[in-house]
Amino acid sequence: MFRSMMPIRQTQSHLRSLFTQRGISPQRRLGQNFLIDLNIHDLIVRAAEVDANDVILEVGSGTGALTANLAGRGAAVVAIDVDPAMAKLTAEAVAGLPNVRVLHDDALANKNTLNPELLDSVRAGLAVASGRRFKVVANLPYHVATPLITNLLVHRELCPTLYVVTIQRELAERMCAAAASSAYGAVSVVLQALADVSIVRSLPPAVFWPRPKVDSAVVAIRPDAAKRAIVVDVAWFHAIVRRVFLHRRKYIRHVLAGMWPDRWTKAQVDTWLETRGLCGQLRAESLNVEEFIALAQALKERWLQAP
Repeated sequence: MFRSMMPIRQTQSHLRSLFTQRGISPQRRLGQNFLIDLNIHDLIVRAAEVDANDVILEVGSGTGALTANLAGRGAAVVAIDVDPAMAKLTAEAVAGLPNVRVLHDDALANKNTLNPELLDSVRAGLAVASGRRFKVVANLPYHVATPLITNLLVHRELCPTLYVVTIQRELAERMCAAAASSAYGAVSVVLQALADVSIVRSLPPAVFWPRPKVDSAVVAIRPDAAKRAIVVDVAWFHAIVRRVFLHRRKYIRHVLAGMWPDRWTKAQVDTWLETRGLCGQLRAESLNVEEFIALAQALKERWLQAP
């Protein structure tokens, strides 16, 4: 049995008082902007459809207000924070709850690799019973949002069934952006190729303390097994999209020729693209998601066949 918990009233005055008592202050370099609107906490939990069958990863757990809300619904929670003061506050907020593990660590081993201890903790939670669902529910620090979301999405074993996360509004718009728009990029292609993305609610700076300088948004990301099956080799697809968008303003012919200069010439690239109905003078931002999927698959076939 899990004990019922009253929500922590994470108001601005509560946080100011708490931080003064502990002799700490928000660290902007760590993206510490704390939600001070309890209605948003409740919105996030409702959107995530949290129950006792869930294993939830919360990155940037802060003072533990959202952690306690999630745990109070019976979910197994892995809460991680890179700031030792915040990890301690989280642990205090959920003290006595057997369904929470609090980690003081970085969620990322590096930009392209997730922390192994974090992954092991999630695996352990999932192994407790069959049918458990892995979800990511968090008020994400802005600087880790993109690598965390994408690295888990393309993970061979531990792709979440659902993310409900607070992120920068600009990133949310990039996730949903259409081809040829200014916001369209690698994150747009990868997210839309593998999942359904929706903006649950836009958030003004006033619902956070300290106030960020930009708007935020709660987004729901639902990975889709059918979409993943169409992509086939997710790791290869992810790598190709990232490499192409590293040179988003270059023509696609130059980008592809530069990837493997010892395997083909620009003229051969042009011919290869023409046989697939693509013009070599297109840029990455002009290709839609379906065209990127087809391009990645064709490139893999050529890679495997070429000497």
